[in-house]
Amino acid sequence: MGRKSKSLKPHRLYFYVFCCSVMGVVLGATASQAEINECMTSSAVDNSCLTKSPVVKKLEGMGMGFFAGAGAAIGSTWKFWLKEE
Repeated sequence: MGRKSKSLKPHRLYFYVFCCSVMGVVLGATASQAEINECMTSSAVDNSCLTKSPVVKKLEGMGMGFFAGAGAAIGSTWKFWLKEE
């Protein structure tokens, strides 16, 4: 009479990848914004500060954070699955 329990492993992977990717995007955006602010307020402005758009720098940071978070989630979930078996 009870319900059949399904394995939650695939859903756990998607959840971890989503959460870690979102946190990676947020941390990547924050880190790039801090770098942009430091670059603009320094006494000696580099050529890279003037030639690269701040929006592009922020998008690059967000992209790197996304892939770092997704990779960390997949790695940790895989390691967890290996320990369970």
